Amino acid sequence: MLVLVAAGSGLRSSELLALKRNDINFNAGTIRVDESSDQRNNGRIGPCKNAAAYRTVALHDAEGKRAMRELKKFLKQAPSELVFQSKLGNPLLETTILNQGLYPALKQLGLPKGGLHGFRRGCNRRWELSGLNPAVIRQQMGHTSQRMTTLYSGEIPLAQVTEAFSRRSNTRIAA
Repeated sequence: MLVLVAAGSGLRSSELLALKRNDINFNAGTIRVDESSDQRNNGRIGPCKNAAAYRTVALHDAEGKRAMRELKKFLKQAPSELVFQSKLGNPLLETTILNQGLYPALKQLGLPKGGLHGFRRGCNRRWELSGLNPAVIRQQMGHTSQRMTTLYSGEIPLAQVTEAFSRRSNTRIAA
């Protein structure tokens, strides 16, 4: 569930791990970001990274809507205030998610290790390719400047994409 929400919303991992039920507005299709989880301090919930990080993120594209639908189902089974938590009710730690969840899944799929930040970058790129206004993307991502948002962007040359897929599938894919 956490990965689906990460991919659909573009939230930072620290923001996902501080997410509470009352931050989610299913009718509006939004998630309010007003806290962050400090991974260096056992997941202590506190202030966000910067002033721009305090925001409401609209999940209105297909991926965002799917994340919201699944999140609504998930929360019916999880009565706690904190959306993502440990078995003891504490905030999850990113290292636990990576070591016990994401890394084993990627290994099983034969993919290289990657962190949760990749889902954030992918969301940024998806919004960019959909034609969303760059200023809106900056606000959605909680970036302090357009320069930061631009660092997340950029086109991958088609030849590089087809080569990667060709290697992965052991088949020559024409560009």
